[in-house]
Formats: sequence, C-alpha cells, structure tokens
Amino acid sequence: KSSVPKMQRLKLLNAGWKLQTGYERGPSPFGLLFDIDGVLVRGRTPIPEAKQCFRKLVDHNGKYKVPVVFVTNAGNCMRQTKAEHLSHILETEVSPDQVMLSHSPLRMFTQFHKMCVLVSGQGPVKEVAHNLGFEDVITIDMLREAYPLLDVVDHNRRPKDTVCLFPYLLPVILFGEPVRWETNLQLIADVLLTNGDLDNNWNTVQYPHIPVLACNMDLLWMAEAKNPRFGHGMFLVCLENLYKKITGYDLKYEALIGKPSAVTYNYAELLIRQQAQKLRWTTPVKRLYAIGDNPMADIYGANLYNRYLQTSHNAKVQIQAKGRMDSSTEFVSSPGHGGADDIHPEGCSSILVCTGVYSKDQEELPADPSETVTEQRIFHGHRDFRFDPSLTQPSFVVNDVKEAVELVFQQEGWSLE
Repeated sequence: KSSVPKMQRLKLLNAGWKLQTGYERGPSPFGLLFDIDGVLVRGRTPIPEAKQCFRKLVDHNGKYKVPVVFVTNAGNCMRQTKAEHLSHILETEVSPDQVMLSHSPLRMFTQFHKMCVLVSGQGPVKEVAHNLGFEDVITIDMLREAYPLLDVVDHNRRPKDTVCLFPYLLPVILFGEPVRWETNLQLIADVLLTNGDLDNNWNTVQYPHIPVLACNMDLLWMAEAKNPRFGHGMFLVCLENLYKKITGYDLKYEALIGKPSAVTYNYAELLIRQQAQKLRWTTPVKRLYAIGDNPMADIYGANLYNRYLQTSHNAKVQIQAKGRMDSSTEFVSSPGHGGADDIHPEGCSSILVCTGVYSKDQEELPADPSETVTEQRIFHGHRDFRFDPSLTQPSFVVNDVKEAVELVFQQEGWSLE
C-alpha cells in the first residue's frame, strides 16, 4: 500500500527498532506459522510468490533454515495428504509433522477417545477420527443408513433397509462443512434432541445437551472464485440457530478448535518447538510470526495468542523478581509439556497478506482500532468469541507471502540468501 519501495520499508522498520531500543537488532531464533488457503494457494491454484518464497526458506540440502509449521482451518483430509499436496505445489518437502489441521488438537481430548462419537464433515472423516485417537466412530452416512426414515429431503437417496442400530451416541464432533448440509443438520439435531438415543422422542427440555466439539470456525474462505465462499463457520451458524429455534436454548460447545482459538496456537507452538529440535537449535524460539489472509481468523487468533504470551511472560518476570520462581510456578504449559523448563516465545506477531480474504481492493485497515470500517463492524467471528477490534489489527500488512517472509528475516537480522 505504501509508495516506499519494499526493501527501503524493511530498512526503515529495522531503523525504527534501533531507535526504540538503542541497539542493532541481532539474529534471534524465531518460528513461522503459515496459513494455506489465500496465502499459499487459491483453491487448487498455487500463488506464484509462495513457490519463490519457499525456495529461499530451505538450504541447498532442502533443510529448512527456521522452524516452519502450516496452520490451516481445513480438516477434510489426513496430515499426510496435506503434506504431500504442499510438497507438490511448493516444490519443497513438507513433512506431516509440519502440518496442523483444524482438528489436530483433538489428540489432547483423551477423555472422549473411548466414547462412541458421531463425526460430521467430508472426506475420510472416520479415518481422520481414528487417527486422532477416537476408537468408536459413527459417521453421518452410517447413521442415515441405520435410520432410513430420518433423512427424507432427497427421495432418490433414501436408504431402503435398516442396516443396524447404534449404541448411545456421545459426543458430536464437527470436523468441517459437509457436502449435504440438510442431511447433517437434520441428523445432528436428532442426536442432540434425543440425548444421543435415536429411538427416543425429541426432548426440547433436556438441557444441557450431549457434548459438541467443533473444529474450524471460518465463516468465509478463499478459493479460485473472486469472492469468498461459505465455510464451516456458516454451517455452525445454521446449526446454532436451528437448535435455538426448536428449543429456545443456545447450543453449547464443549470445545471450539481451530483459528482463532488459543488452544490451536498453543498446539502450533509445540510443533514449532519440535521443528526447532530437529534443526538442533539449542536456544528457545523467542518469537512466532503468523502469516495469514483472514483478519477474523489468522490475525485475530495470532494477536489473541500474543496477548496470552505477554501475560505469561509478564507473570513469570514478576515471580522471578520476587525470588519465588520454582518448579511449581510455571504459568501455563504447552500441550504435552510441563515443568519449569517450559519456555514460551516472548510474543507472536501477525502478518496480513493481500492475496486472500483480505485484498488490496478493500479499504485500508484503520490505524486506530476505535476507527473501525464497515467490514470490521460486521463481526465475522464465532458467536462465542467476544469481538475486540484491536485484535483484528495486524502487526504488518504486506502484499504477499514472499514479502512477508522477507520482512520477518529482515526484522530478525537473518539472511535469506
């Protein structure tokens, strides 16, 4: 957006750091979190700058120069499949350990893994659920075949015979938007209103309902079309309003996972640390940079996590200053880690690119969070997230992912050559 040439802007940013701190910014360890849709690809079409960018992120042996994790709200495939797809479009090897899908943090929800669960979405949802640790998995298609009278909108696909009956269903896991919304909305409502036993009558008084875990809250996402497409967040809006219309109660979630949820960034931080270990780094990662195209998912989530990191860091500093730091005073640990040796990054910076949901054709993001534009007054985030306009303000706005990476390396005193 600025008329100042790109490299000159980067030099000015570095000069600003020196002016504020009084010293040159030396190299420091950092990690990169990449969104995929709207940042690296548009549907099945790669964004040209992404391939150029990743050529510089690896050395001549194909080894990454810094820890890299891909954080996407997509959830209709396995991590291995997504890694292979990224490797192909970026012409750079991407391992499944570098890929975080919207449902990846469900590995931590072990209290549900032995229960009989109903899963909704598209793609290999049963395989995905098993891979995450769920042992007894029922899909929407399995349910409609077992209860052929429930799905009646499309007469041509009504099952002819009852296949089997399922045990008590608990809970419901929503991976992503389905192909046939009316079928999933109907059967999920049936399960919620019968408290997991489809042989019962609806009971609109039974409240709270059985647990619901939802992944991916994106209202909109960017594919090849000029304008954004409806995402899983739109499906959730439909489900929430249908449930309230029938019962008069709000649909309650046991967990909301995916960007902008803090649990997603906490899990992403764990993966960054694992990548740093593979690079044999001995110094902890000091800063995360989250690159995305959606102000209400990527930017909001990164800024929310930055706020958490700042709170954690400040609390730790205060405890150290009072001389009371010991193994029991760790603020909050990342998933799978714990103890006094857990060291979080100092912060997470958000970088907004203009190749996806947010584009150069839109109005400029306001410098003052109180001066919100129409797009921001219309809250596109999930119902259960409080709208804080300041969290939609990116640390940086750049044209594309290549410029974003160049900016980060310049900021941190690293060379991309």
